[in-house]
Formats: sequence, C-alpha cells, structure tokens
Amino acid sequence: MKKAAMILALALTPFIANAAGDAAAGKAKAGICAACHGAAGISAIPTYPNLAGQKAAYIESSLKAYKNKSRKGGQSATMYGMAAPLSDADIKNLAAYYSGLK
Repeated sequence: MKKAAMILALALTPFIANAAGDAAAGKAKAGICAACHGAAGISAIPTYPNLAGQKAAYIESSLKAYKNKSRKGGQSATMYGMAAPLSDADIKNLAAYYSGLK
C-alpha cells in the first residue's frame, strides 16, 4: 500500500506544483504591478492595496474577477486593463510570488 501511495504522490507532483504557481515566473511578470503596488508588493499610495503576504487564493480570485470584469469599484477600470492580457498561468504565478513576500 505504501508503494502505491508513493507512486501516486510522485505522479501528481507536477500537477500540485503547477497548481501553486511559479513564484520566479510571477516575479518576472510583476514589473508592471510595481507602479501601483510597489516593487516589493508594498504600496506607497494609501488607496492601493499591498500585495505582499496576501493569500494566493485571494490574489488569484481578484485578478480573475478583474479579468472578467465582475469586480467593480475602486480602481477596477484600471485593473481590467492590467488583468486582461494575463493567462491563468500568469495569474497563478503572480499569486505565488506576492503571497510569498513578507
């Protein structure tokens, strides 16, 4: 039974890693985010949220909601344009990057 569990775990590893996103790829994609959210995910502008340390699931759901224009208010009009070109992988990667920052 232990051998079967180990084989299953090894088989699923690429999917689990992909589900979490790639923080290095997220960092490479985060340059445009820094203009409003700060280079380290800490915004200097009080009305813009800090992204550093946010939960990955929250960042993902927020970016997806901006991408499909279901999130309203605040800077949503700006965020629609920022999120529109992001792929699902980009969103996961950005979420992994920002959630890993202190």
